[in-house]
Amino acid sequence: MLEETAEDPARNAATDLAKKLTANRPSDIPTDTAEKILSLADVRLTLAGNAGPVEVLRGIDLKVARGESLGLVGPSGSGKSSLLMLMGGLERATAGRVTALGQDLGAMSEDALARFRRRNMGIVFQSFHLIATLTAQENVALPLELAGTPDAMARAGQELAAMGLAARTGHYPAQLSGGEQQRVALARAFIARPAILLADEPTGNLDAATGTAIMDQLFALRDRHGATLVLVTHAPELAARCDRVVHLSDGMIAP
Repeated sequence: MLEETAEDPARNAATDLAKKLTANRPSDIPTDTAEKILSLADVRLTLAGNAGPVEVLRGIDLKVARGESLGLVGPSGSGKSSLLMLMGGLERATAGRVTALGQDLGAMSEDALARFRRRNMGIVFQSFHLIATLTAQENVALPLELAGTPDAMARAGQELAAMGLAARTGHYPAQLSGGEQQRVALARAFIARPAILLADEPTGNLDAATGTAIMDQLFALRDRHGATLVLVTHAPELAARCDRVVHLSDGMIAP
């Protein structure tokens, strides 16, 4: 299923992206890090802009407990998504320290970060990031396929059935609705039972009713598997479903 060829660079590039964004085996981090599964100390992020350096995050101090659900809210440009990317090691802090499951993400090489994410994190984005040339079942099976799990396709089918997509396993992303695509993305993020789930505006491309259904499933999966959830959202009603809400403003945590 996953054979790559030089004649299909788009598929190869998409598979490389999936390796970064999906978990491929259960977490092997000891439980003694339970009280601070995520920790950020004086974290700063400065990016280059047309008019000079832009301070995106300015001194973030934050701890997230194992099993906690945390909502990140704030106006556009406040730094919510950038903070989430730092937590997932998809962006590197300019200064300060980001620790996940007791590991200093800033001290890791890119390869080590990719391996760490594949072991311990599931990431869900607003734009789904499904591989267009794979069916729904193949997309969900991909993390397990990369890990060499022999029953990956069977497990993917079970996961999709649990999401109400048993009849859609053989469909490609273009044949699915937005809500169905996001459910596939959720199934893929959870299939290897990651310790941490990062969700960046997972209902942003969906209508209100579909978005509510997706959030119901996200929280049900989180409760069932005991994952730590960090949710970026513009919707106060969604953030209110989390155990705790943190407000960002101008790159800082608002009082």
